[in-house]
Amino acid sequence: MARTAPRIALVTYDPGADEHKDSDLPVLARAVGAAGAVADIVYWDDPEADWSAYDLAVIRSTWDYSWRAEEFAAWTERCAKATRLANPGHIVRWNADKRYLGQLVDAGVPVVPTRYIAPGEPVELPVDREYVVKPTFGAGSRFAARYPAGERDAAVRQIERMHAEKLTAMVQPYLTSIDTAGERALQFYGGRLLHAIRKGAVLSPGTPYDADKVPHPDVRAWEPTAAELAVAERALAAVPGGASELLYARVDLVDGEDGRPCVMELELIEPYLFLELHAGSVPAVAEAIVRAAGG
Repeated sequence: MARTAPRIALVTYDPGADEHKDSDLPVLARAVGAAGAVADIVYWDDPEADWSAYDLAVIRSTWDYSWRAEEFAAWTERCAKATRLANPGHIVRWNADKRYLGQLVDAGVPVVPTRYIAPGEPVELPVDREYVVKPTFGAGSRFAARYPAGERDAAVRQIERMHAEKLTAMVQPYLTSIDTAGERALQFYGGRLLHAIRKGAVLSPGTPYDADKVPHPDVRAWEPTAAELAVAERALAAVPGGASELLYARVDLVDGEDGRPCVMELELIEPYLFLELHAGSVPAVAEAIVRAAGG
């Protein structure tokens, strides 16, 4: 008897009347089909979606989730009960709150120094250097801003706005290496390094925290160094359950004050894959997805 092709949901957001922003999605759907599976593009909040009809649901580009945190968390629980969810629900919940950076530090991973200010806590800000304020729960540089040394009033207003929405603020030094060396994003899929990109600085001085930002300026392909790869692998090994539970991951790195790479964040929920820069990675991604579905 011929084996039935696995059914896979590539999960994304509903763009409504706007153009969909995930240009990787149709490319990946075709590649998954070519690799021997049935691939459907499904909106995560589609009330008619039958998740039990799929062998695997892959979170691809649910890019509105940070605005709808409780709703998205409830969806991950429902979906994970109906089918296999990648990445797993417990990892999605852990990664959604950027206080996970503290756990990476505890595991010995070099991380951008971070202080947290929860609602009701006193607001203490750097006075001798540039710094960044952003929420522990957010995506696409939402509610993020860069401030000059000594600036307080605007940052306090930003933190008050976040606290009003029950968000915890993060305060980090602005590492000036970002302006010269940029940020590097190492993409992993199916347990191995897929490719990497370098991008320019996202936060420009004076840009309001509630303004739209270009999340990936001046993107180009990048060949990661041995030091960058080592830090990325250490970070993934510190994820609860270990890297073996991850179908995909992106590790964002910058150079610390000592000139060595350190983690800015892990993206284990819905990382953009930059397949337009790395067309050769498309078959590897598709094959990893089909294997995860049991195909």
